[in-house]
Amino acid sequence: MTSPAATPQDRETTTLDPALTAVIANRLDGIVREMTSTLMRAGRSAVISVARDFSCSIVTADDQLLASAEGLPVHIFGTHLQTAEMRRVHPDFREGDAFLDNDPYVGNTHHADHTILVPVFVDGEHLFTAAAKSHQADLGNSEPTQFMAFAKDIYQEGALSFPCVQVQRDYRNIDDVIRMCRRRIRVPDQWYGDFLATLGAARTAERRLKELVDKYGVELIREFISEWFDYSERRIDHALRQLPSGTYERTGVHDSFGPAPRIPIKARITVDAENGRVEVDLRDNPDCLEAGLNLSRATAINSAITGVFYNLDPDIPHNAGSFRRITVHLRDNCVVGIPRHPTCCSVATTNVADRLVNLVAAAFEGAGPQAGVAEGGTGLGLSFSVISGRDWRTGSPYINQILLGNNGGPATNASDGWLTWTIPVTAGLLYRDSVEIDEQKYPLHVESLRLMPDSGGPGRQRGGLAAEVVIGTRGGEMRVIWAGDGHETPAAGVHGGGSGSLQRSERIAEDGSRSPLPGLGAVDIVPGELVAGIGCGGGGFGDPLERDPDAALLDVLEGWVSIERARDVYGVVFTGHRDDESLAVDGARTEEQRQVLAAERSSSRA
Repeated sequence: MTSPAATPQDRETTTLDPALTAVIANRLDGIVREMTSTLMRAGRSAVISVARDFSCSIVTADDQLLASAEGLPVHIFGTHLQTAEMRRVHPDFREGDAFLDNDPYVGNTHHADHTILVPVFVDGEHLFTAAAKSHQADLGNSEPTQFMAFAKDIYQEGALSFPCVQVQRDYRNIDDVIRMCRRRIRVPDQWYGDFLATLGAARTAERRLKELVDKYGVELIREFISEWFDYSERRIDHALRQLPSGTYERTGVHDSFGPAPRIPIKARITVDAENGRVEVDLRDNPDCLEAGLNLSRATAINSAITGVFYNLDPDIPHNAGSFRRITVHLRDNCVVGIPRHPTCCSVATTNVADRLVNLVAAAFEGAGPQAGVAEGGTGLGLSFSVISGRDWRTGSPYINQILLGNNGGPATNASDGWLTWTIPVTAGLLYRDSVEIDEQKYPLHVESLRLMPDSGGPGRQRGGLAAEVVIGTRGGEMRVIWAGDGHETPAAGVHGGGSGSLQRSERIAEDGSRSPLPGLGAVDIVPGELVAGIGCGGGGFGDPLERDPDAALLDVLEGWVSIERARDVYGVVFTGHRDDESLAVDGARTEEQRQVLAAERSSSRA
């Protein structure tokens, strides 16, 4: 973490020693990381204990996000809305209380993200709220999946809903709530283990925060919080002043699914460099759908903010101070706005949210030739599906979301796309599953997992590659449900970069023949059958003919780009052979090939 800058302006407004400020800020991040370690080590389901689909944070008593080290962007912003709702509906809360919230109408993301909120008291005064949010393997939906894309409303969705419900009093569980969950959830012991792990993470923060305040005192911690937020605001203010003022628009589209047409999405970004501010206007978008793809208020705002931060210095703290300079405009009853109950938001943490992150991040392309970020591979396709059934080894039911696949990351002006990107809303912070652990925990067979050559969007910087995952069942029927995107509309490039490859889903019969599956759907498979999920490639940045020939050579040697694509798209010609490691760039022929391709491009434009 960067220490506060010692500018004259800072010296006039800062009373704490900068080194002490940095120490306390890092200590808070350390507490969040200890929460993270607690949840990951204690969680029962693989989606939590392996893939780390959860986030932890600390919020101040007046509902300002303070610390969120390595939290998933889609989870973190909105936590302060949840703590505000906790205080509203439980004005008499006290030490030893804990609350469970998963309500997408009052600040949560979607029903699958169960959030434990623990108010932290010091000498009888509420100073913080510890928040631990974990994605559930099962939450009582009418179908065995967390993503009910086709649900017309929350009643058809079927999830258990907890609008800031109290689950502990005086540090003891309220058993009525526990019994209700165990009755409705398909694998109750797995859920209860994850519940205890999430609760344990929040209680860990409670203990550590008390120790922190005991060491430094209440007044110094209050002073730190004020100055930390002000410092964070100064950092983002400085970053935004480096951008040219202007208004940038970008449009995109989510794939059609079932009876629904494609969903157009628009983002309008206005940068006010003189005042160090940015606005994201999302009001010119369609009304909410009778489907589960609507964004909740939290995911609409956090997706927009994530796209902005993709274009800024990553060392800028992500807290309430830096958020002061970003305004997101939403409207009521909008697919990327504020949903009305009982609108379904089951898939609010991916798909449309991924598209929105991409649009905002890429819209900054208009700020200059080195600005903006290409679009990253989007959507949780079949390689991120929810599997369920009855385990033939034990006779017990099982359910879990697998996170074995990969969508390619977006290229930037300085780097190729990240290989282990997953989806835009998680910014590469979501872990990928261990094949061995998944196969040990569940009757799952992973036939193959491989990167797909030529799937990254071409550019001066290349988009990240997609992966193919082929899975089956080792015994008994397995239900596979997924909610993908990118089968029709790929992740686009910027500044002349090309689009990544499309996502695909396929069913593989016992004879090896393949048949296509829809972008969003469900299938039941038996031993001998397989299904394949191929992710989206990331978009490229800049003209492919400007790519460093040595980088193209490395791509070919690694098997990420074919020799033919290197020649026909990047204009790089080789001598020698890949098999005997004699492959090398032919400089003269590469120059000639690039001139030919440039001429063909000019001719086609004319």
